[in-house]
Amino acid sequence: MEEDLLQIKNIIQQVHPLPPSAWDAFASIWTPFSAKRKEMITVAGEREKYLYIVLEGVQRVVYFDEQDREATLVFTYAPSFGGVLDSFLTQSTSRYYYETLTPSAFFRTSYTELERLMTAYPDIELLIRKGITGALAGLLERLTELQCFSSEEKFRKLLTRSPHILQLVPHKYLANYLGIDASNFSKMINRIKI
Repeated sequence: MEEDLLQIKNIIQQVHPLPPSAWDAFASIWTPFSAKRKEMITVAGEREKYLYIVLEGVQRVVYFDEQDREATLVFTYAPSFGGVLDSFLTQSTSRYYYETLTPSAFFRTSYTELERLMTAYPDIELLIRKGITGALAGLLERLTELQCFSSEEKFRKLLTRSPHILQLVPHKYLANYLGIDASNFSKMINRIKI
């Protein structure tokens, strides 16, 4: 656990350095949690209770419509935050599922604990705000890609941003994430050299 926390500290320091007292308080609120492969950690219709730090495994945030069609919205893997962030931050009912694709290990904390620390430590509140700002910037970039890019451009952009993703995530989920037919996705993998 100490080694994992040290790795997380190094990542957090790149976003917003925390003074030692704020880091100690921040590190103290996380508890280990694990989940099996294909486990729904968060279910649509429920409130997201936890913010996760992914230590191992791959997860996705997914939406299912009335016809049970799915849309993979986000992948999470180490080292990143995970969960259904809008539900967690607003403490409202989730419209999405948070599902493990592989066996996964996390640290997690509750909204109450994080809110308490953000009130007590302005540096922690700033860290979270910077993290949310980065997530929003990434979301806007992704929306632009989905609406404006061709299938091949979306595929190339994904591999430029996350070249290791082809080894982490089953291709059917990557195709869904990009809004590309699975058979066309397979053809692209064989045709495009990055």
